[in-house]
Amino acid sequence: MSAPGHPADSPDPPDPPDASGSGAGDPAIPWEAALAGFATHLAHERMLADRTVAAYLADARQLATRCGEAGIAGPDEVTPLVLRRHLAQLVEAGAARTTLARKASSLRRLFAWLAAHEVVEDPTTRLAAPRRPAPLPRALTRHQVAAVLDAVDDGSPVGLRDRALLELLYATGVRVAELVGADLGDLDLEQGVLRVTGKGNRPRQAPVGEPACAAVRRWRSEGRPALLAADRAEPALLLGARGGRLDPRSARRAVERAGVRAGVGPLTPHQLRHSCATHVLEGGADLRSVQELLGHRTLATTQIYTKVSRRQLRQAYDQAHPRA
Repeated sequence: MSAPGHPADSPDPPDPPDASGSGAGDPAIPWEAALAGFATHLAHERMLADRTVAAYLADARQLATRCGEAGIAGPDEVTPLVLRRHLAQLVEAGAARTTLARKASSLRRLFAWLAAHEVVEDPTTRLAAPRRPAPLPRALTRHQVAAVLDAVDDGSPVGLRDRALLELLYATGVRVAELVGADLGDLDLEQGVLRVTGKGNRPRQAPVGEPACAAVRRWRSEGRPALLAADRAEPALLLGARGGRLDPRSARRAVERAGVRAGVGPLTPHQLRHSCATHVLEGGADLRSVQELLGHRTLATTQIYTKVSRRQLRQAYDQAHPRA
């Protein structure tokens, strides 16, 4: 039975030859024969859709082209190092994570099929696609943060809540799930301290500045009572429009709206967290303090997550080094 897109009367591409039949110095199977046989395997044995077959072949042919340029005449000459270099070049060219994963999967299929026919020893058995470091969210400038906070219309109970939400996210650097999970008793307005439970059920305390405390006082006195149903006892610090605990999705939408109104574009709570950490670090805080603020288990995470510009680093050096 022929697969869709492959007429029954068309000649099938050749099967892979036995590796032992190759001449000295010749590849066990040249790239074109290997790719043709792979296409037949995908379409007729695996019965994959035409578009899927085309995608796998495009990935395999990309490797074949690169190998040909390097003088590698057939897949039997491909080593794990060759594959790792190929994927590394894709990373340098800007390939996305999903693209790298798909291409690595295509190559695993190719070489698994060739190995099953005893043409090659599979070089992909320990192949892992290179990981592209996750890009950091863009940190807002101090002026942009001020614009975002001022863009909130706090003339309504929900507006007062959104102002408190944004002020707390930026002041403390906590994750949005940590903040919406906080209760009234977790925020000490006199001491300026917010207690949250982070990843791994680890509790920590985050300092809260006076502007955020002032926003929370207004929310608690003017906004929260208007949203809370008279017959409902809700301990949550932040409430949704129906009087229950604010959920993370609604919180994200409120942050996004504020960013759009301020003209900085759709904003995320994670950007406010990153902005908080960046501005604290720029102000002279050490990495250990920022690690504690963010609730990172290891300092390495904080080092990746936060950054200081070269100009700021130079300024700190000029101020601190005795022979700067």
